[in-house]
Amino acid sequence: MEQLAQIFGGVLEFKWQYLIMYAIGGILIYLAIKKDYEPMLLLPIGFGAILVNLPFKSIWEYEPVLDETVTKIVNQFPALQEFFTEHFNYVFENGQAYKVEPGLMQIIFNSGILTELFPCLIFIAVGAMCDFTPLLKTPKMIFFGAAAQFGIFFTVLVALVLNKIFPGLGFDLKAAASIGIIGAADGPTSIFVASKFAKHLLGPISVAAYSYMSLVPIIQPPVIKALTTKKERMIRMEYKDVKVSKTALILFPICVTIIAGIIAPSSVALVGLLMFGNLLRECGVVERLSKAAQNELSNLVTLLLGITIGSTMYYENFLSPTTLFIMLMGLVAFVFDTVGGILLAKLMNLFSKEKVNPMVGAAGISAFPMSARIVQKMAIKEDPSNFILMHAVGANVAGQLGSIVAGGMVLALVPWLLTL
Repeated sequence: MEQLAQIFGGVLEFKWQYLIMYAIGGILIYLAIKKDYEPMLLLPIGFGAILVNLPFKSIWEYEPVLDETVTKIVNQFPALQEFFTEHFNYVFENGQAYKVEPGLMQIIFNSGILTELFPCLIFIAVGAMCDFTPLLKTPKMIFFGAAAQFGIFFTVLVALVLNKIFPGLGFDLKAAASIGIIGAADGPTSIFVASKFAKHLLGPISVAAYSYMSLVPIIQPPVIKALTTKKERMIRMEYKDVKVSKTALILFPICVTIIAGIIAPSSVALVGLLMFGNLLRECGVVERLSKAAQNELSNLVTLLLGITIGSTMYYENFLSPTTLFIMLMGLVAFVFDTVGGILLAKLMNLFSKEKVNPMVGAAGISAFPMSARIVQKMAIKEDPSNFILMHAVGANVAGQLGSIVAGGMVLALVPWLLTL
C-alpha cells in the first residue's frame, strides 16, 4: 500500500483548488499569447502559477524532514521555536521540529525579490530605454506625471476606510500602501514596495499591477470620455520643437538623483538606478552597456521576475477574498490616476491662455507608451488633424518618473506615519 502511495502520490495529494489556479494561470497565458497583453510578464507569471500548484509544491519547497536535534533543543528551550521558524525554515507539529528545505523558486524569490535585487535591476533597464527628451522640451508636463499618481494615495485612504468598516479585511497602513502603489502603473515599483511592506500580498499585487497595465487601452477611454466634453477633446496644442542639448540630457539624470536623494532618501534605490540606466543611454560612450541593459539585462530579469512572482500564487494564499479586494482596489487606483491627470489639466485651463487638452493629463500615468498612443488615437477620432502625441509622450515619460518618486514617498511616509 505504501508503494502505491509513493507511485501515485501526486494523484492522492491532488486538490480541487489546483484546477482553479490552472484556470487562472491559463487565462494569464491566453491574454499574453492571444491578446498580446504584457506577454513578457503575464506568460511567465501564468506558468509560474501552474508550477507551484502541482502536488507536493516541490518547485517551492521540499517535504519537511524531521530534525531530532532541533526537536530536543526546542523542547528544552521553547522560546527558541520562533527563532528557528523565522531564520531556519522550520515548522513545528506535535512537539516535533521539521526542516523545510526551499525549492528552486523559493531560492530565486529569496535572492531576487526579498532582497529587491530584481526590481532594482529592472529600473536600470527601464532607465536605459527611457528618452526624457519630450519631457525636457515641455517641462510643464511634469505636473501631469505628478497629478496622475493621485490614484495611489486615494486608494490607500479607501483601503483604510474600508478596513475600518470591515475589520476582517486585516489591512493595516503598510498593506494599504502596498495595494495603493498598484496605481503607479509600474510593476517593478509595486513589487519593490510590496516586498518591503506586505510580502504575503506580493502575488496578487503583482498580478493586479501587470494585468491592469495591459488593460490600460480598455480602462482609460471610458474614464476620459466621462470627464471631458467633445470640445475639450478637440483642443489643439501647439508643439514647439525645442532643441535639447546633449549636456542637458546628461545632467538631467544626475541632478534628479541628487535632488531625489536629498528630499526622499528612501527613493534612491528606485530613482537612482533608473537615472543610472538613463545616463548609460545618454552619455554616448558606453553604447554596449546601454544596449546590454535594454536587452540582455531586461530580458533575463523579466523572465526570472515573472516566473518567480507566479510561483508565489499558491492556492492557499491566492484564493481568498483578499485577492478579490486587491484586484478591485487596483482598478480603483488606475481609474483615479487617470482622473487626477484630467482634473489638473482642466484646472490649468481655468488660468492659462494656452489651453491644454485634458486627455494629455490622462497620459501622465506610467504605462509608457500605451497611454500616449491611446490619447492620440482618441484625439484623431474627434479631429483627424489634431496631433497631440508629443505632448502626450512628454506627460507619459513624466509619469514614469512620477510613479517611482511616488513609490519613494510611500516608502518614506509610511514608517513616519506609523510613529505618530
